[in-house]
Formats: sequence, C-alpha cells, structure tokens
Amino acid sequence: MKNKKALEISNLYKEYFINAKKSRFQALQNISFSVEKGSIVAILGPNGAGKSSLINILAGTVNKSSGKVKINGFDIEKNEREAKLSIGVVPQELVIDPYFTPRETLNFQSGYYGIKKSKFLTEDLLIKLRLKDKANAYVRNLSGGMKRRLMIAKAMVHSPPILILDEPTAGVDVSLRQILWKNIKELNKNGTTVIITTHYLEEAESLCKEAVFVNKGRVVLIGKIKDLIKKIDKKILSINLSNKLTKIPSILKKEGFYLKNQNTLNITYKPSDVSAGSLITKVNSCKLKIKDVITQEARLEDLFEELTK
Repeated sequence: MKNKKALEISNLYKEYFINAKKSRFQALQNISFSVEKGSIVAILGPNGAGKSSLINILAGTVNKSSGKVKINGFDIEKNEREAKLSIGVVPQELVIDPYFTPRETLNFQSGYYGIKKSKFLTEDLLIKLRLKDKANAYVRNLSGGMKRRLMIAKAMVHSPPILILDEPTAGVDVSLRQILWKNIKELNKNGTTVIITTHYLEEAESLCKEAVFVNKGRVVLIGKIKDLIKKIDKKILSINLSNKLTKIPSILKKEGFYLKNQNTLNITYKPSDVSAGSLITKVNSCKLKIKDVITQEARLEDLFEELTK
C-alpha cells in the first residue's frame, strides 16, 4: 500500500546539555504528529517553543536525542540520503552569495545535489518563482522579496516532494508577502507538501488548512484550523448605531461594552455565558437606535493566545 504520509514523527525528544553536561534542557518532549502528502501545514508556537529544534532535526542539521522521524516514508537515520533528497528547507536567514546571480546560485545548488547539467531545473524555477528577468543580476541588487523567492527556488532544485519554510515572510512588507503566499500556493497546487513556521497568524490562517501548536517543547493541539477555531468560546459583537455616543450608558459599561467609535459599540463575550440576542436587548433598553449588527467569529490569534497563556 502506497504511503500517504509526507512526514511521520513519533515520540521525538531533543535534549541539550548546558555547562559541560552538568545541566540539561529539554527542547522537544514526546513530539508526535504526521502530515498528509499534498497538504499545507503550519507549525505554530511562541519563541522558545521548540519550532527551530524541530525544523533543524528535519533538515538534518541537528541530531535527535530519541524517537522516530520519517520523511516521505524514509527514516532519517536508516535512510538518511533518501530522506534528505525528499525535503527542501528554506531557512529564515538569507543564505545566498551576494556576488552570484540567481541563475548561478541555482546551477551551483543543483551541482551540490549531484544533478546532471542536462537535468537542471534552473530555467523552470526562475520562471515559476518570477525571477527570469533578474536571472543575471547580482543577488546583492535584488529586493528582499526576490531574495526570499530565490531561497525557495534554491530549496527546490532537486524536486523535493516536501518543502519546509521557516518564517518565509519575515521582514517582508505586506505586498511582497502576498506575492510569496501566491508562490507557495502554486507550489502546493503542483503537488508539493508545504510545512511552514510563522509568527504571522494571518499567514497561517490564509495559507494552511491544518496547524500544529507547539509550546514548551510539546504538541499542545493539532487539527484543522477551522475546526480548532470553532472550539474557542469567544466572539465579538459589533453594534452600529444611528445616533452618536460620547459616553457609554453605565448599564452597558458594566456589561463590558466599549466604544470602537462614536457610532459603534463593541463587546467581547462568551457564547456559553450569554447570547448575542440578550446583549442586543440591553442596548435597545438604553433607547439607542441600532442601525446594524455584526458578529465576528474567533480567529487563529485568539486560539494562539489561549494556548500560550
């Protein structure tokens, strides 16, 4: 039966020794999860959660202390070469020679993997990542967004079925971030499994269907993002008024309402404690004319806050 898992992690531990092995630090503790082929998954967590240790183990730059890791069905110890060829890693740091051109960078990386010149994917990747018109420009003269795209192309020279991106849009402005998102979605559409770590929760919500939350070296939650968000007992009720307010009626202030602007009252509430209808009734009791009502669902940011308290 054909393996449907791009990544399989079981009981993974990573321990660092500090002060000449006198003290130990557990970076990863009993990490277990899997990623389906063809999916886009976010690995989320605060600084120091263990994301970097996990990515470095997958990249082969850090050894695990114990546990099992399979990449595209290959054990990272027993089938090290096959596992490394199955994965492309885009680090957060821009590791590119500034005096190479994008074409030279990709050709050199292809040679590093032992790919025959006749099978280089350089020209194809330059087109896919929209770098063709800058193919012969020095890397030092490229914009931040172009350098990020070149890093993705560099990780794809050996056609890995799995691509890992560590903070892919860090330090990139909003417009360039949108372009990178589009590039990542196109790669996934063509069959590449994508795993990203990001501090931008909007990015995870836009790109990924599933998320793995890591905190203090452990997986604290895993699942489809939409399903996980539904479990959050939190909503925002936004009431647009016909009349302007400069002060909130005391009865509404005690309830937790606040002024978003002179025409809008907002309240964050728990649906398990109170209904939106009862809150609207209280606003009506203050003889305020309601023009419109909007209920905002919880977002990934709310879930992240709950898990990292």
